[in-house]
Amino acid sequence: MRLATLTTLAGLACAACVSPPAPTTLQGVAAAAGPLVHARITVRDHLGTERTTTADAQGHYQLDISALQAPLAVMATQANTDPALCNQSRAPRPACMVALIDTLTPTETRANVNPLTDWVASDVALQLGLRGPHQLALALPPDVPHDAFRQALGQLRAGFGDALVHAEVAHVEDFDPAKADLASSGQGLQAVLMLLNHNRGYDNNTGESGATVITDVLWNPIAKPFGPGANEPLQWARSQAELARIRTAPRRVFIVGDSTAATYERQRMPRMGWGQVFEAEFAHDSGIKVVNGARAGRSSRDFFNGGWYAQMARFIQAGDYVLIAHGHNDQNCNALRALRGSADVANLCTYPNTPQGHMQFPPGQPQMSFQQALTVYVQDARSRGATPVLMTPTVRFLNADRKTAYQGADTRPVVSTHFIRQPLTGGYAFVGDYVQTIRDTAAAQRVPLMDLEAKTIALANAHPNDWTDYWLEAADTTHFQERGARAIAALVAQGLRETPQLAPLAQGLK
Repeated sequence: MRLATLTTLAGLACAACVSPPAPTTLQGVAAAAGPLVHARITVRDHLGTERTTTADAQGHYQLDISALQAPLAVMATQANTDPALCNQSRAPRPACMVALIDTLTPTETRANVNPLTDWVASDVALQLGLRGPHQLALALPPDVPHDAFRQALGQLRAGFGDALVHAEVAHVEDFDPAKADLASSGQGLQAVLMLLNHNRGYDNNTGESGATVITDVLWNPIAKPFGPGANEPLQWARSQAELARIRTAPRRVFIVGDSTAATYERQRMPRMGWGQVFEAEFAHDSGIKVVNGARAGRSSRDFFNGGWYAQMARFIQAGDYVLIAHGHNDQNCNALRALRGSADVANLCTYPNTPQGHMQFPPGQPQMSFQQALTVYVQDARSRGATPVLMTPTVRFLNADRKTAYQGADTRPVVSTHFIRQPLTGGYAFVGDYVQTIRDTAAAQRVPLMDLEAKTIALANAHPNDWTDYWLEAADTTHFQERGARAIAALVAQGLRETPQLAPLAQGLK
């Protein structure tokens, strides 16, 4: 009897010694051009269950996810910032990226978070009818369609595969950026990430963040579809060479602007921004490198808050020049505009000065002053030892009635339309002239001013019959095709020559 009791007790003791199941862990690296130091990591499943941790100084994290069910969204957010800021543009948006993990492996799963994982998550989100990766992370379906994930990875490999091969990433045909090795030595996948600019787009109707936007280091969009008759994939050798030139050039010229200056992918042709061809105005041996970070649809306030300026600012050094060319999209201040009015006012709108030169903005919101928004760039450029230059915006091919000029018997000339007046229906909190506000800001900040609007008005009125060789015609009158882009770039070069304070830069022109 005693022996049986001892045997039973021994069995119970042995059972108590059995180790519990090992926890399921998720580990990886959050990185872009470099590690996302001390990033906040949030892992969320389709039930809304979350786990959070903080990455280390190398961007590495590890987290127990035993209570979570696949699929998972892994969100990495810039240190000491609120992830909720990833979905807005009213205040500076932090660096935010998502990785989508569809399956888990026993005990441990790798889940890197980087621009390419965000690109995949964005593609899946769009296939599911969502605006972008942030919305996907907050509304994961119980099952991510395998075809959606497969198609997203296929497009990723088409756009970045050649560069990954050159970076000596193994098995590119099976490449998944969430699961790949991420060496800290600047080799492999990390070498490719160093050649990219990453951001999120903007949804006009809601003001929320949209799909992932990736460009190469010269702001050439890397956007699907890819192929000879479509868009260009990431060019490894060219991007490496351009990055080296940006870093080592004796002098850089940065373009802060909107769609009239932006660089476009092949499928957007014939549209072309003047910044896309501005470097051709300088002599090959001038030592000057043009960095065109202009972005379509952005206002002076949103270009800063949305993180577009930050992409360029990391390269600005003493002796450089920053050309500040905003004004088109700052006019989006009509709160009564159908669909997007409230979003425009909240995110894009800045208000011009009074005729007496006084700033206008709602109580407690000086950031909504156009002069204040421009001053942010002036002060930042100066803090880095660079010379800021303010420019008035290019003219729209419109007459005084804001109708396309020189149509039929109507020979009224192209004039400025960069001002707002209160319509009978109302909708504007303040009205005024944006071009005059730029002049006011230049005088107040004592910075060089280039009146590009006056130059483009003269160009437009010199071409009443062939203006469509310069501007785009169909439902446009604002943007340029190649001939127009090169003509505007030449006018900017002319403006450099005419401005005494810019003589050191003008010396590098052809």
